[in-house]
Amino acid sequence: MKEFFCNKIIIGIIIATAFAIEAKAQAGLFVSYQVQVERNGDTLYIAPMLPPAYCYPPMRFKNKKAEKFYWKTVRNVKKCLPYARIVSKVLNKANEDMADMDEKQKEIYLKSLEKEVKRKYEPIVRHMTYSQGKILIKLIDRETNLTSYELIKLYRGDLAAFFWQGVAKLFNADLKEEYDGKDKDKIIERIITLVEAGQL
Repeated sequence: MKEFFCNKIIIGIIIATAFAIEAKAQAGLFVSYQVQVERNGDTLYIAPMLPPAYCYPPMRFKNKKAEKFYWKTVRNVKKCLPYARIVSKVLNKANEDMADMDEKQKEIYLKSLEKEVKRKYEPIVRHMTYSQGKILIKLIDRETNLTSYELIKLYRGDLAAFFWQGVAKLFNADLKEEYDGKDKDKIIERIITLVEAGQL
């Protein structure tokens, strides 16, 4: 009798999980790979993998101002992360494309690429707030493993990197700032993890 109830509970959990997975798959949250399972003559279709869920201790805020700052950071990370990833993709593609080019071809290619990137993304970046700009600088380092200063130096030269670092300093920003997801930027890392998992 005990085994009968245990089996019913297990089957109930499997069915509930299968329905939840199917609902998420239909909503486009993840792909459902179905597996056929037979048990006591019953056939069930279940997905073998659930998406990961992350558990963090609840946020504790000293005051309303700190809470407001946290939710502002969440909003800024959600806005900036896609653009940091675009930078990473553009750089990877540029490096692949330039692998077999001579210096003259690289120069022409980079000028053309810069023009295209400015046309597509400059209006968006111009409308970012000061705090979004600072987060974008950090996220670019996270996604490319190069600071914004190093990227400018690599693709535009020392003089351009020095100039833009000077401009950034006027606005109390630093293009040489590195992303530190384990310590200084651990809240941003937590936000990114939860956003990617669809939990935030």
